[in-house]
Amino acid sequence: MEPLERLLNLVGMLLETQTPLTFDQIRAALEPYRHQNADSAKRMFERDKDVLREYGVPLELVDLDAWGGEQGYLIPKDRYYLPDISFTPEELGALLVAAQSGGQDPAAEQGMRKLLYGAEGGVLANLAGGPLASGSDARGALVHAATEAARDRRRVRFGYRTSQGKQSERDVDVFALVFRGGHWYVVGHDHERDDVRAFRLSRVATDITDAGEGSEPPEDFRAADHVAAGPWAAAPEERATVVFAPKVAWWAAGTLAGAETGATRADGWVEVSVPFADEGALASLLLQFGSDAVAESPPSLRVTIVRRLEAACG
Repeated sequence: MEPLERLLNLVGMLLETQTPLTFDQIRAALEPYRHQNADSAKRMFERDKDVLREYGVPLELVDLDAWGGEQGYLIPKDRYYLPDISFTPEELGALLVAAQSGGQDPAAEQGMRKLLYGAEGGVLANLAGGPLASGSDARGALVHAATEAARDRRRVRFGYRTSQGKQSERDVDVFALVFRGGHWYVVGHDHERDDVRAFRLSRVATDITDAGEGSEPPEDFRAADHVAAGPWAAAPEERATVVFAPKVAWWAAGTLAGAETGATRADGWVEVSVPFADEGALASLLLQFGSDAVAESPPSLRVTIVRRLEAACG
């Protein structure tokens, strides 16, 4: 028998025994020791004990009676098995940052990802899409609550504020958590709209509360498909209305990811609906058009642009 197999058999037996085993009982049960004479078997066992203890296996020798006349061996399960790993919201946030930091050690990154969602993949498996910025706008407690809801397939309720400032309560079966374009999104079945929707965590205005057992996602479900691609992308309801001058409207509508052309006004200016995740990034883009682009909604986007223009004038 190979030494590794012998050691594994010894560990398995000493973990599962109900009472400590003497050397004679171990020798009678395990073939490698039984095929040696007593002295050779004892020396082999002593070497095996040293190897196991060197690798951190808590092999203990305990008295079998009150007088210490006979002793036996065992491995306490509570000292051998690792405890379940759990994280505080702060620790989870730190791991998420580390897993997305783009370091030079693939093994370390893979290890952190396994800690986050397991070797088989899980609710955070759609984390790809760029490094997680340390200034991500979702509170750690919300990320933690959303992760648990997706993992356990829970139905949750939360207050949600749209980019237009409208707030309502949402009732969602959580399927997954996605990081895209510097923001976190909860993806799940929205009971009010009876459809799969994505909700940006930074717009969640209340705590996420459990509302009971949720549902399973569709068979062909991919969370990332419900968060639009592109540098300004977001959930479908995260859109801005921008009016472009005729000379640039065709270019803007054709190059902005997810942009949809709307009405052409009497003066030739064209309304374009633009999806976005980062209001600041979209404001920077629109400022490059100068006076050939006017942001009409949401109001917060107009405020951001005006504030930047005033700062530039100052």
